[in-house]
Amino acid sequence: MRRAGHVACTGERRGTYSGLVGKPEGNGLLGGPRHRWEDNIKTDLKEIDWDRVHWLDLAQERDKWRTVVNLAGGHDVQ
Repeated sequence: MRRAGHVACTGERRGTYSGLVGKPEGNGLLGGPRHRWEDNIKTDLKEIDWDRVHWLDLAQERDKWRTVVNLAGGHDVQ
């Protein structure tokens, strides 16, 4: 999640952003849907009850994003 915050702040001008929010191509796991990195972030936010705020907006506010990452278990944030 920490890295996703950095990528979200770069915006659409970088290729990494499309990897974050873009639709995955190719085959996913047999019998299951393909997941985006963004889907995993949304799941993590739901687990800590922060899913009422759009995560891209939240990532733009560094202090709030750091709090959310820490709550989600990313305690390596400095």
